[in-house]
Amino acid sequence: MKFNPFWFGQGTFLLALLFITPLIAQKKNEIYQYHIRKTSAPIKIDGAEEEDAWRESDVARDFYMVLPMDTSRARVKTEVRMSYDDHHLYLIATCFHLLPGPYMVESLRRDFTFGKNDNFLLFMDPFDDQTNGFSFGANAAGAQWDGIMYEGGKVDLSWDNKWQSQVATYEDRWVFEAAIPFKSIRYKKGITQWGINFSRLDLKTTEKSAWAPVPRQFPTASLAYTGILIWDQPPPEINSNVSIIPFALASGLKDYENNKATSYNKDVGADAKVALTSSVNLDLTVNPDFSQVDVDRQVTNLDRFELFFPEKRQFFLENGDLFANFGYATIRPFFSRRIGLGVPIQMGARVSGKINRNWRIGLMDMQTGKVEKEALPSHNFGVIAVQRRIFARSNIGFIFINKAAVNYDPPADSTTPIYTKYNRNAGLEYNLASSNNSWTGKILFLKSFSPDKKGKDFVHAANLQYTNRAWMISWQQEYVGKNYNAEVGYVPRQGYVRLNPLMSYLFFPKGTHVLSHGPQATSSLFFNNSFRATDNETTFSYLITLRTQARLNLWTAHNYVKLLKGFDPTNSGRDTLATGTQHYWNSYGFDFTSKPQRFFTYAASLRNGGYYNHGSRLSVSGELGYRFQPYVGITLTSAYNDIRIPQSSGQTTFWLIGPRIDVTLTNTLFITGFAQYNDQRNNVNLNARFQWRYRPASDLFIVYTDNYLPETFFVKNRALVLKFTYWWNI
Repeated sequence: MKFNPFWFGQGTFLLALLFITPLIAQKKNEIYQYHIRKTSAPIKIDGAEEEDAWRESDVARDFYMVLPMDTSRARVKTEVRMSYDDHHLYLIATCFHLLPGPYMVESLRRDFTFGKNDNFLLFMDPFDDQTNGFSFGANAAGAQWDGIMYEGGKVDLSWDNKWQSQVATYEDRWVFEAAIPFKSIRYKKGITQWGINFSRLDLKTTEKSAWAPVPRQFPTASLAYTGILIWDQPPPEINSNVSIIPFALASGLKDYENNKATSYNKDVGADAKVALTSSVNLDLTVNPDFSQVDVDRQVTNLDRFELFFPEKRQFFLENGDLFANFGYATIRPFFSRRIGLGVPIQMGARVSGKINRNWRIGLMDMQTGKVEKEALPSHNFGVIAVQRRIFARSNIGFIFINKAAVNYDPPADSTTPIYTKYNRNAGLEYNLASSNNSWTGKILFLKSFSPDKKGKDFVHAANLQYTNRAWMISWQQEYVGKNYNAEVGYVPRQGYVRLNPLMSYLFFPKGTHVLSHGPQATSSLFFNNSFRATDNETTFSYLITLRTQARLNLWTAHNYVKLLKGFDPTNSGRDTLATGTQHYWNSYGFDFTSKPQRFFTYAASLRNGGYYNHGSRLSVSGELGYRFQPYVGITLTSAYNDIRIPQSSGQTTFWLIGPRIDVTLTNTLFITGFAQYNDQRNNVNLNARFQWRYRPASDLFIVYTDNYLPETFFVKNRALVLKFTYWWNI
């Protein structure tokens, strides 16, 4: 048998991951404990600390500084109290001022940007598995933050649920008070210890702090560093937990480009959430519509491969990491945006959650309808995902995905598009996460099954990363067979081997202006199946972070590309470079982000240097923002590309301009308007979105959209949507 160094590397990775995992098994912050007691007295959510329940509660105080440095107690004082009754978990956080002046916030919009707002956040891990959980909080103006937590420290803010909060502002402090229904979270009955931590960001002092200490190289959301919430008795078991979320919709669409009459649509549908247990949930949807979801932010596409846009639809989000995060960023066997892409979703069901502390499951079944004009049959999508926790924070995961055409017999007529009858994927992965989060990694195996693609239809990949306060060192390697096929996934490239080493180091000077600075080197090396180089991007950069949180990154890069098929480097339908041609170039640039404390903020990026076929590319982008806090935020983003390719159509320039205005009259009434001028697409898009959250998790949406030709401002199409949703707890 011929020796294969790549397979040898995979085996070495597996041994390394298994060896490293059990080295540190004890929870880091288990000595930080908060005892929560049940209250019989009513608690009014008003931001006032007047109830007896708060006077009788323990106080979490003496937070630890995380940034600028993690070697002392926080200077900004924060106090937290918690309680509960038969229906709600209660929290009140008192955030004292250290310096005079107004608080810093973007707006009253829900799910704000963490680094641009004075805020308080709660991170809780109901299974104390240091991997999954929930986050709730608010900024200093009262805008809510809620999200589901996954992979030990990431928060998906697209998740939305029903809870209540209020922020009150005083001369020396601001106070956040919240009531979180037990029905809105998932937990296992009988468990009396949860992982928990509290995070505070104060932009006037640029201080980030946490109740249970977190090393500065990790986010305060890191569940590896939570303390322990100790209940005086097990949290109440919720016997009936069913939510019905119906919607009614009316819309009108006028297609001016094709001179079609205005089409009107009236529709109804519903989602349902049924708690099968306190930790396993059933989601159902019938005739869903996602027209109110924010429009994707456009980008100038100069890439040879498909771009990725994240999922924003609520139905797919709870426990979505079980399905969507299997694999790597560019090797995902399941990508939910493939479902309902240009076709109607008729119905769907998902069962997901924790069976116990060690086991998670996810089952999904979705049915889409036919598209007659494209001869596209209806499809059924089935997914099974299982995850088993091992050692301190690691897990083993399995996934199976089945896409099948329903009652489909491909016609003999060659003019009709032909679709595959089925596509299936099976995968197994091991995720490493040491108890102190210093070691992380993954080893992955995937196999696809298609009627027309056999052999070399599998994937194997691995990575290992070490992080401490100064160093970050990682290695990743991937193999994707040329016939690997994930029709319900995101795998933009097949038939390659990739090596991706990275190393960075940070210095921490003692001066008053620079927080940290240091170099980083990384390479992305692609080879064909014969291990001959086809791509190489090697980058050297130097990152400088100021104590104000302003950041400057300087970089230089070398690129080599051997085209595996013809490619237009402007992606505008002009001259195409031939298959097999080789291209080399060097480039340099910088990225700068201003400090977030000011009302006026800005960012800028520059890229200059070579490009394909001995050409050149200059790319300049920037963002200007001003806030009339907390009610109005104005942002202008723009990008300019100047591409020059010898022996082709000459100079090509692209502009992408996107002004946006956010008006948040209250924390339940939002208006967003933005325009996107995309020179590459020859389109101007206007979008206005009104949202009134008249009750928790219940909304009225009005969405208006226009698309124009930029030269004449001729209207291509125009749409108006009115949508009403109501969250009804049974």
